[in-house]
Amino acid sequence: MVIKYAYEEKQLSPDAIKMRDILAAYIAVVSRKLPDDVTKKLGELSKEEVDPLQQLVYNTMWENQLLAEELKRPSCQDTGALQFFVKCGAKFPLLSELNEILKEAVYYATQEAPLRHNAVQTFDEYNTGLNIGNGIPTVVTEIDGDGDGIEMYVYMAGGGCTLPGAAKVLMPGEGYEGVVRFVMDQMTSYGINACPPLLVGIGIATSVETAAMNSKLALMREVDSISPNENAAKMEQLLEDGINNIGLGPQGFGGKKSVMGVNIINTARHPSVIGVAINTGCWSHRRGKIIFDKDLNYTLPLHKEVSL
Repeated sequence: MVIKYAYEEKQLSPDAIKMRDILAAYIAVVSRKLPDDVTKKLGELSKEEVDPLQQLVYNTMWENQLLAEELKRPSCQDTGALQFFVKCGAKFPLLSELNEILKEAVYYATQEAPLRHNAVQTFDEYNTGLNIGNGIPTVVTEIDGDGDGIEMYVYMAGGGCTLPGAAKVLMPGEGYEGVVRFVMDQMTSYGINACPPLLVGIGIATSVETAAMNSKLALMREVDSISPNENAAKMEQLLEDGINNIGLGPQGFGGKKSVMGVNIINTARHPSVIGVAINTGCWSHRRGKIIFDKDLNYTLPLHKEVSL
């Protein structure tokens, strides 16, 4: 017997409804408009490709984005599984309603954007038709101090790019050379499963789950950002050069540039292991960031020219 997923809208407070509606509108924007840093980087990379085929690919990308904005429709048919990475102060007034706010925001955005229905209940194998299911959307929350504001990344994790990520725990004898080997093995085997040029997120930590979370958070960093750790920054550049030399090029048709960048987030590890994980974002890297104060005034640092 299959137990169908049951979803009922909750009775939210007026401020919670206001926040929900702002987020639903922003999710729709994220689905169709690339963040400023990605648009800038794609423009730079397109100038480095001289082959007519690569130029055609980039011109098609630009046309795709223009039509998405003109028609107010998502720029890719796979609008992903919605993921929220949240950092908020303990005194943010809507903290107790936050999970329901985010769930309802996805539900409303699914109808308004519209978003493809991407929530399939595992084992029962049916699509809820709501873009909501057990564990979808994903909400990762960090309580940071006793402030009263909140900031969050809104991310559309697509089935061809981020969701096929990989993680492994290495023995310490493999060293950081083992980290590089793991990353390059993954990029040469599934690198064009996504749509290059890619943003590559690498997580280094003490276990598969901590490394995997680091690699996902690395995709939230801006594409031209550099790790504050000097050695990690060196590895970022080495991996960027190495993956570019694979020659994937835009959409995997070959070319000089295969990645928009490589971002590493590293945290401490147990001395007996090195956890490593990789996630990729495709050229249509649909992530946004929104910052609210306690009165729900908001800023959009990755979409500076957007008003909701």
